[in-house]
Amino acid sequence: MSTIPPQAEVAVLTTSYGDMTITFWPDVAPKTVENFKKLAREGFYDGTAFHRIIKDFMIQGGCPNTKVGESGMPGTGSPGYKIKAEFNAKSHVRGVISMARSAHPDSAGSQFFICHGDAKFLDRQYTAFGQLSAGDDVLERIANVPTKNGGGGEKSTPIERVELKSVKIVPQT
Repeated sequence: MSTIPPQAEVAVLTTSYGDMTITFWPDVAPKTVENFKKLAREGFYDGTAFHRIIKDFMIQGGCPNTKVGESGMPGTGSPGYKIKAEFNAKSHVRGVISMARSAHPDSAGSQFFICHGDAKFLDRQYTAFGQLSAGDDVLERIANVPTKNGGGGEKSTPIERVELKSVKIVPQT
């Protein structure tokens, strides 16, 4: 187990478009931060893809069904468990990372999204647990990947694979 205090760790998301660094908010979403770090350390996110992209809104990833060779529908996968929501006062603005969920508040597991634009209508309804501290240019490039209609009929499925090669938890420098 890590001896580094939780607030002194960041996540480096290495994508096919470059790296993004996430600084966590363990003060407002301790269990969510702990879960994200646990999954990252286990390699759960490695080789997944951003399967939902809506420019000026968000990019979504973290679904195990997006790994090459998986057969499940992207956007429906989980780690096999759900975590309790930790809704808080942090606002969903550009660069904020938050947990994706279904209609039930306590339905998040592994899927997350990073806001590309202001999405304050999600405030106190989704668990915001960190923000980009580096890589806004990467967020911009991913958010601008052309999309097509997906399973739900919305034009949010990237026409090319946007891979999340790895998520590493490292000491904040």
